[in-house]
Amino acid sequence: MEPVTHGITLDAVARFVDIATDALSSAREEIDALNVYPVPDGDTGTNMFLTVSAARDELRAARAADPDLALEAGMALLARAALMGARGNSGVILSQMLRGYVTHLAAAGLEDRRARTVAAAMAAATDASYAAVGVPVEGTILTVARAASDAALAVAERSGARARDVFTAAAAAARTALARTPEQLAVLAQAGVVDAGGRGLTVVLDAVETTATGRRPMPWTTPIGTHLIPVAAPAVPGDDLTEDGPGYEVMYLLDVGVDVEDERIGELRRALAGLGDSLVVVGGDGLWNVHVHVDDVGAAIEAGISAGRPHRIRVTHFAEQVAAARQRTSDRAGRRVVAVAAGPGLAELFESAGAVVVEGGPGQRPSTGQLLEAITGCGAAEVVVLPNDSDTVRAAEIAARTAEAEHDISVEVISTQAQVQGLAAISVHEPGRAFDADVREMTATARHARHGAVTVAARQAITMAGPCEPGDALGVVAGDFAVVGSDLEVVADEVLERLLAGGGELVTIVSGEGGVELAAAVAAHVEERHPHVDVAVHHGGQPRYPLLVSVE
Repeated sequence: MEPVTHGITLDAVARFVDIATDALSSAREEIDALNVYPVPDGDTGTNMFLTVSAARDELRAARAADPDLALEAGMALLARAALMGARGNSGVILSQMLRGYVTHLAAAGLEDRRARTVAAAMAAATDASYAAVGVPVEGTILTVARAASDAALAVAERSGARARDVFTAAAAAARTALARTPEQLAVLAQAGVVDAGGRGLTVVLDAVETTATGRRPMPWTTPIGTHLIPVAAPAVPGDDLTEDGPGYEVMYLLDVGVDVEDERIGELRRALAGLGDSLVVVGGDGLWNVHVHVDDVGAAIEAGISAGRPHRIRVTHFAEQVAAARQRTSDRAGRRVVAVAAGPGLAELFESAGAVVVEGGPGQRPSTGQLLEAITGCGAAEVVVLPNDSDTVRAAEIAARTAEAEHDISVEVISTQAQVQGLAAISVHEPGRAFDADVREMTATARHARHGAVTVAARQAITMAGPCEPGDALGVVAGDFAVVGSDLEVVADEVLERLLAGGGELVTIVSGEGGVELAAAVAAHVEERHPHVDVAVHHGGQPRYPLLVSVE
């Protein structure tokens, strides 16, 4: 990746937003993974991703319509789009930070000391984040932002400092501050986790560093003894909910005259602070985003009317949310399995077992959206997802969590790493069992299915079994290349012998494109060498792998 070596341009800003959106998309499962609160009003990672992606989409559309879009106009559009697309409290705070940053850059223009300009913009973003929260809490995204901007300002004052030095220092300081958040908040320390909003901000700052330097920072981990700190829901007020708090969440956009907004927004903040908690009021240039938890919904809306014109009003009754979490009430019924199939024959096998099939496999792995569509479109209240591929597990997890949050569906992803593991899992699927019991049985069966495959090397490489050349036969055991040879049948026999070394009662062989005769030969080998083992042969039609095998 080529680093940005010239002044601040709209191209560079757009490039940053693209990188940040992709990074948050990859990290949102991690950020959403652990939540220390029973009923969250939003998933931090998803909210931050949706906020930035909304801004990116608006900027892309505007530049497509006007290729000569000016820097200042583009930044203003970006800031407004982030505010309009903000989701949840962390998304709102991030949108305000983005607005503070780009507004400062647009006002500063291209100065000779660009390092000072971007450092000052980071400081402006931090100030905006603190102003966005009714009662700032340390040990959250705010703390991480302050550490980053302080480091940026310090580096900018050094002789010969460049913008890339500022970005690198800010990203490093943010990661250090994130690791210390459990020392500042008891709820984080008790759960042994870090703040999720802060983690999301480190992802964004890493994207800034990548844009400026072309380097991708190392994955962030912090050891505690022999463990890693997982990521928790943020302690920033508003992204958490307990049953002892206010009964309603109120959100609305507010139009306020620019000439009176300073006075009226100050009065609004004071009025809402007296009504409840988790207060966030952010915006500018006449448009503001308001978020508060209260018991008196009418008073919260009336306060907005006194300040300006509230619209897009949204009220969530937390008691109903709690009840929905405990007892699902919807038109959905029953249980379905969603399975990713890597070939037409495999699709038929899964469909014959009652699964909803999503096409996938190497070279055509399904998107999160495709998996989500299958989960929500099957009409079931309970869904089991079989990704059947290690590179599809993460997308399946994100789709599952989204379906649970947005569509009130119980979803469990069984981390099947291979097609044959999925076949083993669905063979014991029993809709009449309790959901948890069915998932446990399918999971255990999948894990006990030792799996392998054979394929052909496409290029020279070093494997755990030694070097290989193009055209060599490769044997795969549990995802690793364990056998290298010149004959596919010999290699396939070796793979099965290794899988059967630990015992087994059933061998499943799935032939791929051009692998029907190979499958028959290998099945004959097993029947001759292991007469006590049952053999099942299926045609999967999968590309690239003429043979898939499993032993149960």
